[in-house]
Amino acid sequence: MALSAPGFAQKPTPEQSQQGQQIASQGTPQGVAACISCHGAKGEGMAAFPRLAGTGQAYLQAQLDAFANGNRMNAVMQPMAKNLTATERQAVALYFSQLPAPFFASDPAQPTPSDTGAWLATRGRWTDQVPACAQCHGPGGSGVGEQFPPLAGLSAAYITGQLQAWKAGSRPPGPLALMPGIAKKLSDAEVSAVAAYYEKLAAPGGASSAGAVQPPKTESRP
Repeated sequence: MALSAPGFAQKPTPEQSQQGQQIASQGTPQGVAACISCHGAKGEGMAAFPRLAGTGQAYLQAQLDAFANGNRMNAVMQPMAKNLTATERQAVALYFSQLPAPFFASDPAQPTPSDTGAWLATRGRWTDQVPACAQCHGPGGSGVGEQFPPLAGLSAAYITGQLQAWKAGSRPPGPLALMPGIAKKLSDAEVSAVAAYYEKLAAPGGASSAGAVQPPKTESRP
């Protein structure tokens, strides 16, 4: 069953911004830990914990709601989300969506079919109706719009875990219910290859450094 989620970003009120920042940086008296303790001081992500900064508000809120109602399983996030009210989940999602996205270097190389991860990420495999990851998640895994999150710089372990969760049916199908069908068409080796490809986009030159943040360019990135 697909989750419903807000279709458009909302401009946070000062009260929402303050509430979201407080939960992100300090947690709540009800026992919710500060988000930054796992997701980084600027929401940039750390190790197996994904980046939140600059990710679409609708996507973030849908994930928090899914953790809270049990549609998405995770031993760490479920109790946290359940201890947040709907208003608090919205405030946190709005807060992180407004933070500047970290800059990750893209891979300029043209992939070859033997480079499985890069090929699937940028070309897909249309003989099996597997679209390129970039078609929804953007060039270089930068994320697209409110519903399709960034992939660049996420740890290979995290990406692998999510693809395996879609295979097993333990994670909601997401926008357009695309991901379970795609994940089930990928072998375990292909899942690992795609995950490794996006992890390597975290640093210039393709060095694996999940969560590494590069200095921002001159333009701002909402």
